[in-house]
Amino acid sequence: MLTGAVVTEVVGTLALRVSDGFTRWLPTAVTLVGYGVSLWLFSLLLDRGGVALGTAYATLTGVGLAAATLASVLLFRDPLTAVQLLGMGVLAAGVLVLQTGGPAERT
Repeated sequence: MLTGAVVTEVVGTLALRVSDGFTRWLPTAVTLVGYGVSLWLFSLLLDRGGVALGTAYATLTGVGLAAATLASVLLFRDPLTAVQLLGMGVLAAGVLVLQTGGPAERT
């Protein structure tokens, strides 16, 4: 579900780029559906438990940010600097730490 939430959020974000301020109906529809499905899948993930909200949200936003950045470089020829690549590496490390940190003990 988390993978689906990330993919649909990235698709929505890429469509947002070409929606021309919501003036083009097809990219606008793809944006709204993409974000809607992403939130729906994310809510199902949280409802079924097993993943802490912070960990799930960090993964959604971190992986989504990296995927959208790389896709925008490939699709729209957006620039990508060494500093931005370093930032994505730090982001990936943070998501990895959150994913592998184990559950916190409740007191």
